[in-house]
Amino acid sequence: MRRVALLLTVCGWLTAVMALGWTLCLLKLASWQAALIPAPGVAAGLLAVWFGSRGRPYIGGTIECVALYTMVCLTSLFLDQTTDQMPRTTHLFLVPLATGAYMALRGSSKLLRHGIVAFIFLTFVVLACTSLGGHPAHNLPDELRIIGGKVNTVAAAVAMYLAMHIMQADVEARNAYESDLREAVRTGQLALHYQPQVDHDGRMLGAEALLRWPHPRRGMISPAEFIPLAEKSGLILPMGEWVLDTACAHLAELATHPDTAHLTISVNISVHQIRQPDFVVQAMAAIERHKVDPRRLKMELTESVFARDMDDLITKMKALKQYGVSFSLDDFGTGYSSLSYLKRLPLDQLKIDQAFVRDLLTQPRDLAIAKTIVDLGTSLNMAVMAEGVETREQHQILEAMGCRQFQGYLFGKPMPMAALLEQATRTHAHTPAPAPARPTEEPRAGAPVHA
Repeated sequence: MRRVALLLTVCGWLTAVMALGWTLCLLKLASWQAALIPAPGVAAGLLAVWFGSRGRPYIGGTIECVALYTMVCLTSLFLDQTTDQMPRTTHLFLVPLATGAYMALRGSSKLLRHGIVAFIFLTFVVLACTSLGGHPAHNLPDELRIIGGKVNTVAAAVAMYLAMHIMQADVEARNAYESDLREAVRTGQLALHYQPQVDHDGRMLGAEALLRWPHPRRGMISPAEFIPLAEKSGLILPMGEWVLDTACAHLAELATHPDTAHLTISVNISVHQIRQPDFVVQAMAAIERHKVDPRRLKMELTESVFARDMDDLITKMKALKQYGVSFSLDDFGTGYSSLSYLKRLPLDQLKIDQAFVRDLLTQPRDLAIAKTIVDLGTSLNMAVMAEGVETREQHQILEAMGCRQFQGYLFGKPMPMAALLEQATRTHAHTPAPAPARPTEEPRAGAPVHA
């Protein structure tokens, strides 16, 4: 992301400067109609730089790509036709543009990424090999085009070099980053933090297990940054095994304290992890190894696991549920889920995604969606938990809807196990502990690993 923003900034400034120079030059030496072609490139380049500096490089990149492509094509077709004195040169900018688009679209689907890049290169070939465009009589003067051709060639070469340099630096940084992550998994640098989850009376029910990476040089790294890399590199499998084992170890620790023996721990199970043939055996082995009550463990699934092979998923869930483990559907309403899934899957809990909770007070649609999820969960005999509760007003609205389980900064930030024990003990001193729940009763709080 950082290098995409850097590439966008460099290309944005280059586009703005080049477009401004050509606009002024054409105003003086040609006509105002000709100057209208490069003029929008100034605004597009500055917008790209602005969006890149605000952490939204993909929006800026889209503006930059569309504006530059349009400007290059129009200039090549109407102002830069090949003549006996000077060949067309403006189309040279399409090569660094395609390179930058390929890098910027790395996180997109392969069809979109390769399709856009192939389209840009196809345009380059057509402009380079044909005389497609307006009549040469509408061209800029050859004297101006000769100077412009030299400038265009140098600028396009510089842009291509910068794109290649940034791309290579990005590859090297990603390789080093992946190596660091492998080392972190191997040497146990990862850590689990826990965010409290409470009922409508404020009693702590359990905690959400949150994966953290305290990097020795870069400090605490956001899961949003390293989880996608772990999924692409295959490290998500050993990480998932470690999280499940560590959560079971912490459950055993909670069970030794009277004030925390009733608490549950919830772990997010990735689609890669649950698709493993021996997942059920691994999960049961972790529970047995630490001698914990499986009723105190909840596995959270996101809706991405429903994309394929539902029968295998249901078989594994039923086996673990019979063993005592309960299941929660995380981020409900943001993915693939449908009523047919809810009917077939042995779920115990729905979680209202924080995207709907965040704007409860200002967005009537989010309010309606949250109310629908609460009603749906209640009608299906499932518990409903709201994530991302940060204000008392949000809490009051959700409680009025019928939601009875909550999680968010209002009740506690993610914390190490020692801090969770301390908070749970302090809370327990003021509220009675709930009775142990069977998997068929109202389930305990759930939690994604990498939220």
